[in-house]
Amino acid sequence: MIGRPYHDRVLTPPDDHTWLGLTDAPLPTGEAADWAVLPHCGALVLFSGTARDHAPGRESVERLEYEAYEEHVVPRFAEIADEMRRRWPALGRIALLHRVGVVPVGESSVIVVASSPHRPESFEAARFGIDTLKATVPIWKRETWADGESWGLESQHITEVGE
Repeated sequence: MIGRPYHDRVLTPPDDHTWLGLTDAPLPTGEAADWAVLPHCGALVLFSGTARDHAPGRESVERLEYEAYEEHVVPRFAEIADEMRRRWPALGRIALLHRVGVVPVGESSVIVVASSPHRPESFEAARFGIDTLKATVPIWKRETWADGESWGLESQHITEVGE
């Protein structure tokens, strides 16, 4: 279970243009999208990874649970956001939020939001954000199904943000 400071920060939008966090509470998906709207940004892309009831070779997944190496998550998120801004300098607001603990089927486990003046930057930045998050941030998923439980099949070695 994560500490309260992370939980409180995730559920409250920041005063600046980057919202990063890890929480054991439901993610504020709609609020993050609303927060990312800026007068000079005509595009907003929100990616929401939702818990699903199946995985390759595993029908009827009943439970998903996420664990994290907590003290490394937000610093890695910050590296990703910095790289997003380096690659797409026109970005307005960025949100990288992830949930830990049990995530019921149909609820968001991760959200990435990117706003920009035009759609290409928002789409590219959000895609980069989720792909890099999955490859560089120490968060793991455990699946439970009728015949057993295991870490998700897509588990991979953690890499650096620039790789």
